[in-house]
Amino acid sequence: MLTVLDEFTRQALCVEVQDKMNSDDVLRVMHRLLMKYGKPECIRSDNGGEFVAEHLQKWLRKVGVKPIQIYPGSPWENGYNERFNGILRQEVLNAEWFHSIKQAQVAINIWLKEYNHIRPHHALGMRPPMPETLLEKSKISGTEIGG
Repeated sequence: MLTVLDEFTRQALCVEVQDKMNSDDVLRVMHRLLMKYGKPECIRSDNGGEFVAEHLQKWLRKVGVKPIQIYPGSPWENGYNERFNGILRQEVLNAEWFHSIKQAQVAINIWLKEYNHIRPHHALGMRPPMPETLLEKSKISGTEIGG
């Protein structure tokens, strides 16, 4: 499972569910996200083989994104993602029994809508990352993705 978050807006950009994920799968997801949201300055990841693969690193640099890997064995350096993964596990993955990857992906996508559009986030003044209601322009935070 691949989770991608915007550290600045706290928006969960995607959760991709697969049996196994390799660097080609990560590249495919990153390409889709860059086309949809634009190019971040950097992308932070752990040191899994799917993230440190040379062709993925070259591609990120070629498109102008700085890849950053956390220090091995230091998950706190990717704290937003670790916390998100814990909440996802507690509220979705441990709460249901899935019979297929497709079923898990559908349940996660429904939960993601609530997470991004309804659920209040303490760091955002108890607002969701992408509120469903219109806010005054002065209250809207930046929209750049920060990896």
